[in-house]
Amino acid sequence: MDKIYTALGLMSGTSMDGVDASIINSDGNSGYSIKLDKYFKYSDEVRQKLLNIRDKIMLVNDLKIYSSEIKSLEREITLFHAHSVNEILKTSKIKIDFLGFHGQTIFHDSKKKITKQLGDGNLLSKLTKKPVIYNFRQNDLKNDGQGAPLTPIYHKLLAKNFKEDGKIKLPFIILNIGGIANITFINEKYEITSSDIGPGNCLIDKWIRVNSNKNFDKNGDIARSGNIDKFILEQTIDNFYYSESSKKKSLDTNDFEISFAKGLSLEDGAATITELTADILSNKLLKHNIYACGGGRKNKFLIDLIQKKIKNKIFQIDDLGINGSFIESQAFGYLAIRSYLKLPISFPKTTGCKKACTGGVFVKNF
Repeated sequence: MDKIYTALGLMSGTSMDGVDASIINSDGNSGYSIKLDKYFKYSDEVRQKLLNIRDKIMLVNDLKIYSSEIKSLEREITLFHAHSVNEILKTSKIKIDFLGFHGQTIFHDSKKKITKQLGDGNLLSKLTKKPVIYNFRQNDLKNDGQGAPLTPIYHKLLAKNFKEDGKIKLPFIILNIGGIANITFINEKYEITSSDIGPGNCLIDKWIRVNSNKNFDKNGDIARSGNIDKFILEQTIDNFYYSESSKKKSLDTNDFEISFAKGLSLEDGAATITELTADILSNKLLKHNIYACGGGRKNKFLIDLIQKKIKNKIFQIDDLGINGSFIESQAFGYLAIRSYLKLPISFPKTTGCKKACTGGVFVKNF
């Protein structure tokens, strides 16, 4: 029997609102169990700093220009993660073998093979007295991959267990709606194909932040109360499908902007942007049942709009007995275990890498 490891996965997504933490037991292959899911919210000050630095870094050279600001914020983010980990270790009493530390993405350009996640693995290891596996994307980029998405191998694990428990039929699709939306398609042979497919929450959230005192459109209620500007919508959809972004396998929030909605009211802008998001995503969701996870699954208006455009049914992954808010943090616990065992975490049909490759850097600094 393969050894079971216990990993604490840490994920802070493109919404930049806080850290999801999950403890997972696994042998790195087919066995797993989830022991804990917990969310730690960033302060308004930290979140604003993250949003500001991401908005400043539009080009690779900006990483150098703002290097001192990035270094300072990286330390602050690492300290926040360390505090979160130590609180879990203190209260849960669960023995952890290592941490899977994704960090906070502030820039991702797959074409230039450059990705930047804020997070100092050495410092986190020192402060938590735990081995840390981090920097998951670099090895994939070196092998001609696009550095994302990395969660499909975990999606495959979930699919296998759901299928064996009689909860699903294959093939099926997992739709993860974070700041960016991605899908994993899993066929009857458990072969996985994955890619980013467009904006998830990023355009909607940015519109709401810029034009109101809120951070996001809860349930899509603001958008639902507005009217879609069909002229702006059609023009923007045409522009998207002619853009480079529509051809990428891996996307960044900087691939999208909201200037096309300038001049619209808060409600009409939200409605138009949500319809645009639904249109882009629905074009990649034409077959098989879909199970939605990530924060965007809670935007009922967005889900309703997508559902109207496709024939197949969208379900919530929560219906299968798993919390859809913590799939990615669970995944990075699982990826940490696989990385430790030198098992592949990315594949030609998920990130576009030349061959299946492992990833993650192991550090022990205590």
